Amino acid sequence: MINDALKEAETRMEKAVESFREDLLGIRTGRASPSLVERLRVEYYGALTPLNQIAAVSAPEPRLLVIRPWDPSALGAIEKAIMKSELGLTPNSDGVVIRLPIPRLTEERRRDLTKVVAKRTEEGHVAVRNIRRDVQEDLRDFEKEKLITEDELRVGREKLQEVHDRFVKQMDELGKVKQQEIMEV
Repeated sequence: MINDALKEAETRMEKAVESFREDLLGIRTGRASPSLVERLRVEYYGALTPLNQIAAVSAPEPRLLVIRPWDPSALGAIEKAIMKSELGLTPNSDGVVIRLPIPRLTEERRRDLTKVVAKRTEEGHVAVRNIRRDVQEDLRDFEKEKLITEDELRVGREKLQEVHDRFVKQMDELGKVKQQEIMEV
């Protein structure tokens, strides 16, 4: 019973870390990376669609992204989505492809982005803590229903805390790596 609850917690925490990792991919570092725009949502035939489902994104140069939509009529919608995004990039279209030059980041912008990474890291911590709280409540309920003893509850909580700490540490490491990547000139 406790092991099932711990496995559930671990699975949910893994998903939270994966979501955090994907979130960090969307933060600009000064280098062109297709992951910067792939998850950008584009209004395409009335539905919000991820960019990678309606176009091919490549980085032919270190400071340039090229977006080649499979449907040329989507060019305008893609440009609009890029302009609305918080990326701060200006798309250049020639009617066939969209070129996104990636400018060098200023020192001030780098600091701002590291603050964004720190904020998102904290949001990830909150998600993991919420999962821990939910599982702790489940364990308490098990004890109230006399399915487990008080000692088993204590041991279960300790193991849950170890799982929690491991995932928080993973998020911290991912955040530090991203911050170092942003501060690289």
